[in-house]
Amino acid sequence: MKGSAPSPWCASSAGTTVAVTRNKCGYARDTVREGGLRKRCAAESIRMPVRFAGMGRVASMGVAELILVRHGESTANVQREEAEVSGGEVIPVQSRDADVPLSDLGFAQAQAVGRWLAARPRDEGPTAAWSSPYARALDTARTALAASGTDMAPHIDERLRDKELGVLDTLTSAGIAARFPDEAERRRWVGKFYYRAPGGESWADLALRIRSVLLDLDRLEDGKRVLVFTHDAMVYLFRYVCEGMTEQELLELGRSTTIGNTSITRLVRSGPGWTVAEFNSQAHLLEDGRDLRTDHSAGPPTLKDAAPAAFSAN
Repeated sequence: MKGSAPSPWCASSAGTTVAVTRNKCGYARDTVREGGLRKRCAAESIRMPVRFAGMGRVASMGVAELILVRHGESTANVQREEAEVSGGEVIPVQSRDADVPLSDLGFAQAQAVGRWLAARPRDEGPTAAWSSPYARALDTARTALAASGTDMAPHIDERLRDKELGVLDTLTSAGIAARFPDEAERRRWVGKFYYRAPGGESWADLALRIRSVLLDLDRLEDGKRVLVFTHDAMVYLFRYVCEGMTEQELLELGRSTTIGNTSITRLVRSGPGWTVAEFNSQAHLLEDGRDLRTDHSAGPPTLKDAAPAAFSAN
């Protein structure tokens, strides 16, 4: 159909791949039929996996397992807690959110993840790695992978970044109440899942990002066990999307569990759905008599869902 965007998928028989070439108009010349369905797709001499949309038939299973790792403790994690305890309004971070570094303890936690990876049986270890581009997540990824002895390099994807906080960035709960009282009240009314600060994102926005990245993971990492280095809100939202949670179930999960720094959550594909094999595991942080665990939350610990959390310096 002239002027319409080409579909990213071609329909054909299960377990096959279709070669598609672009014609002079930029649209697919080749079409395939089966079961009354007719779809078109265009690409420059590429081969694409084949799916049946809405019919429950897939030529490939997609990602076999997601191993979600929250980043190690960051310098801003520590500064946020100190600012909350002191009653300050602003978290004294020295860099933009994307550049917040790991603390020394955060690097030690990342190395512990690497030792956990090295100890995994070959048939249970990851075969690909993806990471948020934010420094605290990417440094966790690179440190862990180096410590594991693998030569894997993380694929960087901006959709795995932390939640955008907009005008509330770097503010404590006291700072939000003092400087943006209308936003504090609006968040109380709308609720944590749908509330979006001016210039920021809601948890529902993060869910959209995750649905998008899962499509690419299924396409690019078919059949693989994929390490994903990301942020605590994203770990909650991966569970929300993969398990088909309700808003209430997600909020209860957030109230009952704080995602620890470098904690490990494993989601294993089981037929058309997902099974939680591990959630927020921190056993790897207990070694040789040392306890490296930290569970800095992304928002003021006294507010959680009852009032506006800063979600700053995560």
